[in-house]
Amino acid sequence: MDDETNDTPISESPPPDQDPPNHEPEDISNLPVEEQVMALQKHLQETQQEAARNWDSALRAQAELANFRRRTDEERISLGKYSNGRLIAKLLPMMAELALAVSHNPISPGESSGDTPAVKASWEASWLEGVKLIQRKFENLLESEGVAVIETVGAEFNPLEHEALGTEETREYPPGYIVQAVRQGYRLHDRIIQPAQVIVAREPQEPKIQGNGDSNVEEKESSNG
Repeated sequence: MDDETNDTPISESPPPDQDPPNHEPEDISNLPVEEQVMALQKHLQETQQEAARNWDSALRAQAELANFRRRTDEERISLGKYSNGRLIAKLLPMMAELALAVSHNPISPGESSGDTPAVKASWEASWLEGVKLIQRKFENLLESEGVAVIETVGAEFNPLEHEALGTEETREYPPGYIVQAVRQGYRLHDRIIQPAQVIVAREPQEPKIQGNGDSNVEEKESSNG
């Protein structure tokens, strides 16, 4: 008795993924003609209402999809347009400092001609130190954004990071190692954004010894004589 009770389903409601009920008209062939007409009219009205609801839902879904695409395009354009805004905002104070440094250039036409060499040297040293300070700020900013300098002088040439502009004979570095950096290279995280332009070391060529050649010629001439 208990088993039979447990086997009885608790709810007879169809699962969510079950097909919608069939709206086919019931068998009305046994009804009078007038009732058949009324039943068919009722069924037609219900079908038309359902079709209208489906059409309205389709229009709403199409409108929502169009709005979603429009918003996505606007966000994509906005993202590409203002993606560097944070970085540019960090650069603006340093641009102002550069402008201030240029305006205080010690060799500007407005400087006093009566300044002594010691005063001029002091101004030049202060100006140079200010420019170096701005340079260090730029380097720290780039480092905070994930930008790293590619190693050059003394490093082995790597075609993925370096661009060779030429070679130079030297014994200071082994062949295939970089002896000079023409342009610094940079890496953003794990991506090369600017390869370094470098000069690569090559093994010096040994000078030809002319004495051996002359002695050979003399030996040949003596033997022929």
